[in-house]
Formats: sequence, structure tokens, C-alpha cells
Amino acid sequence: MLTSGFTSAPVTKFFLSCIVVGSLVASVTDKKYLFQVLVVPQIWGWGQWWRAIIWPICYANSTEVLFAAMTVYSLRVVERLWGSRKFASFLLQTLPYTTFLPPLILALVLRPLSFGSLNYLPSGPTAIIFAMLAQYHAAIPSLYTYKINTARSTATSTSGSSEVTNGTATAASPTESQAESSARNATADTAGGTTKDSIPWPTLSATLSSKSLSYLPPLQLALASFPCSLLPAIVGWGIGYLYRNDVLPGTSWRVPAWVVGEKKKTIPAGSGYDNLRRRMEGEGSSSGVERGATTAGGERRRAGGAG
Repeated sequence: MLTSGFTSAPVTKFFLSCIVVGSLVASVTDKKYLFQVLVVPQIWGWGQWWRAIIWPICYANSTEVLFAAMTVYSLRVVERLWGSRKFASFLLQTLPYTTFLPPLILALVLRPLSFGSLNYLPSGPTAIIFAMLAQYHAAIPSLYTYKINTARSTATSTSGSSEVTNGTATAASPTESQAESSARNATADTAGGTTKDSIPWPTLSATLSSKSLSYLPPLQLALASFPCSLLPAIVGWGIGYLYRNDVLPGTSWRVPAWVVGEKKKTIPAGSGYDNLRRRMEGEGSSSGVERGATTAGGERRRAGGAG
């Protein structure tokens, strides 16, 4: 699964190509405005419900295309784990949910609750990408983990000079040992009324894994049009986990093998049993020959001993 490129991942390659080509065509033809969704006036005012179908086709700017391409490329290991047939079935089964749920939730739930402040849904297949990301999070193990700790530092507060006491320098001479220098400085600080209070700062740590960097591009994708872009990301993540837990109907369905370029393996009826029978007969005959040879050898040895 660590092979570079799109080896054993033709569906992911096709999906990534559609994202890039679709966004490029929309940009060149200056039709990007057709894919964004404004509940008012486009949905409730003008009745343009077709926008709820075409909004995931392409992204509106090149930054989102870049981070989407990086995310999809890193998720190609899911197809290698599942196989192209199951992965294509997953995309087709989750496509209706990731397409229709975000605009419906925005129009019927979020906009009324926010008193009209949430009215925009950015274009792009963010929802289905996050459904793929949920499978990556659950199915792909991390290779290693590492921890990042902050350095433990101290803050020193003094009420006098720690270097000069009553006009006398406390620096150690070149021939003076370090222990003698420390003791001398401590004595000078105490005599001069200087106090040092060591205030420890709390140590912060974070445990990361080999998969941590893979979550940065989708995080940027989810925050690209904050807060509106969070809706398809959250919906896609939830749909991905519902599919994984077999909550969605028809999760056992698979696309035909020819869709992903696979040849269906047909086994003639009874051929499996015939092969098993012939193999068992061959093993039985070879065992009989070995037993016969062993018996004949034993009889010859007994005859030789009697003679």
C-alpha cells in the first residue's frame, strides 16, 4: 500500500482527474457561479433546485482544487485495501447522501436557526472526500507514533543584583572550580538580600502519528470557506462512518466487475468438487503405493532373517 502513484487505484485516479478537469473547465468557461448554492434567492426565491444536484461537480478556486487533489491522492490506499470494485461501490452508494443532505440541511435547518446568516454552500465534492477520509481514519493503521514536548523553562525574579554585591563582583576566577563558584554566588546573593524564585512552566506535549500530516490538506479544505465549508465536511464524515457500520442500506451491493475493468471469474458447476475428488484420489493412490512398498520391504527383511 506504500507504492507511489496510482498503482492498483484506477478509481481514485479517475475521481482525481474529474475534480481537476471539472474545475478547470468551469474556470475557463467562466461558469463557476452556476455551482454555488445560495438558499436565498436561488432556492427559495428563484426555485433553482437543480443547484442542489450539480454543486459537488467542481471547486470555485484553485486553492481548494490543490488541497482536494492532495487529499484524494493520499486516500488512494483505501482503494488498494478494499479493491477497486468495493471502492467504486462505496462512492456510488454514498453519492446521493453526500449530494442532497448538505443543501437540505442548510436550507431547512441551519438557515432558520441562524436567522439567515448561514445562507451559502460552497461548491465542490468536499462531502464525498470526507466520507473517504472517514474510511482512511478507521481502516488504515499508522506505522509509527511520536511525541512532541515543549522545553521546560524557568522564570527568575530577583530583588537585587546577582552579579555584583556591595560593589564586589562574584564572577569565578579562571582557576576556581564550578562548585566553589556556585557556593560563592549563593552566599553573595543571600548576603545582598537577593532571592531567586524558580517558577516552573507546565510542559505541553502532543502525540502524533505517521497519518497526522495526511489530515492537514482536508482540514484546510474544511476551513476554506469557514463556516459554510464545515457543513459538507461534517456530513461527509458522518456518512462515511454510517457506511462503515452498515447503517446505510445496500452496503453489500457491488458494481459489476466490468465497470472497474475486472474480469468476472466463472467456475463451472461441479468443477471444484471434481478437482477436489481427483486430488484426493491421487493422494490416496500415492499413499497406497508407499504402503505396498513398505510392506514388500518388510517381507524381504523377514525372509532374509529366516534364511
